[in-house]
Amino acid sequence: MIKNKLDFKLVNIALIALICFFIYMANPLWLGILDKILKIILPLFAGFVIAYALYPILETLREKNIPKGICIGIIIFVLIAIITTIVVLLVPLLSNQIVSLIDSLIIFIKDITTNYNIDLGNLGDSLFKTFNEILTNVGKYVSDGAVKTINASINVISNVFIALASGIYFLVDMDKIRKNIKNYLHRKSKKLYEYISLLDREIKNYIKGFLTIVCISFFEYTIIYYIIGHPNALLLGILSGLGNFIPYFGGIFVQVIGIITGFSLNFSLGITVVMVTLITALIDSYLLNPLVYGKSNQVHPIIVIAAVFGGGILAGFIGIIIALPISIIIINSIKFYKEEISSKKS
Repeated sequence: MIKNKLDFKLVNIALIALICFFIYMANPLWLGILDKILKIILPLFAGFVIAYALYPILETLREKNIPKGICIGIIIFVLIAIITTIVVLLVPLLSNQIVSLIDSLIIFIKDITTNYNIDLGNLGDSLFKTFNEILTNVGKYVSDGAVKTINASINVISNVFIALASGIYFLVDMDKIRKNIKNYLHRKSKKLYEYISLLDREIKNYIKGFLTIVCISFFEYTIIYYIIGHPNALLLGILSGLGNFIPYFGGIFVQVIGIITGFSLNFSLGITVVMVTLITALIDSYLLNPLVYGKSNQVHPIIVIAAVFGGGILAGFIGIIIALPISIIIINSIKFYKEEISSKKS
């Protein structure tokens, strides 16, 4: 009897090992299938994320007693207007400003090496080479036109179109989706419903605040750089807005670029940019950010920095972008279950 049981176990182990071996040998097949499935699902998932991010805007518009259909029409119009503006107006302008910006950086580096006898060695040569390659590529894209770029990126463009189109449909049905999820969670567990509701509320507050900060940063820095006479005002304004996707470091990097290009043009402009940067940084940190975000979503800077580095290591640029939302989810999850444990003990 024992021998039969032992043989039976050995047969099971052998079968499991054989199955694992076949799975391993067939990994090109199932990895290919998995890759195809992900390519199909990811644009739809991105569409849902877009709809979820736009839903707070839809709610804000509906609070003004605007019908839902008109609210969605306004959102679609704004999205189309932004995309059209970027493609038709900003791309040629930004390409010229990028060339001007890189020229200014090259001049700044050359001035440092000649005026202050600083030998950058191979670093200087590599920087010049990199900048020249960027200038060559920008000029090539501008001269070749957008047709070749679109042909080379047709897959990306189609995925973006699918994500935007599905995002609009998800947005139309978002009330039903949220209601069905709410009913399911109610039936499943009251605690689970409270937990998901907490996360949903915090993420919505973050999205509202984040979109507001992006818009404020764009107009704030574009106007400021334009007033002080910086030739790359529009580009630096756009970069300042987009820099919010990278907490702390994005804004610092953009302002460093503004300072360097300011000094490369003339000393007085550089000093002006430094002063303006310090003043606006204080205003943003101690006035705008607390005013927009309020007391919610307050994450310690050390946690944000660690999350940004960890996200970058694990998932690259996408990891950096989602680092702060994930940190908010983790922090609120810990708080929620700590309060639950405390309530049970009391």
